[in-house]
Amino acid sequence: MTIFQQLSTQHQRCDSELSATEVAITKQQWSEASAAWSRFMAETERHFQLEELQLFPKLEAQIGSPMGPTAVMRHEHQQLRELLTEVTTLIAAQAREAALGEIETVLVLLQQHNGKEESILYPMADRFGISLEVA
Repeated sequence: MTIFQQLSTQHQRCDSELSATEVAITKQQWSEASAAWSRFMAETERHFQLEELQLFPKLEAQIGSPMGPTAVMRHEHQQLRELLTEVTTLIAAQAREAALGEIETVLVLLQQHNGKEESILYPMADRFGISLEVA
């Protein structure tokens, strides 16, 4: 399986959990929202860790620099982590409108972020023949 296939599939799983969270919040089904959000958070963090600990260092070794696209992706991961923490607080407070607004922001940022990874980083990794160890 290519990097593109492997990590794009992870993006889809994350998207599915984010969507489930949004639906549950809309219906004010807070226990379901919390459970879906927990799955989303776990899947997203697992994905970020795979990229940060394996993919990015291997790409940087190939391109000879820790700067460039991997630095941008790390920065975006940190921004997303901060936003996800805010959403966690809003779900716990059952703040429907605020949570839905922040989830919309998360969705937009993830779409942009994932688009960059899927159009630039993953094809580059596949061209370099990089492989990942996935547990």
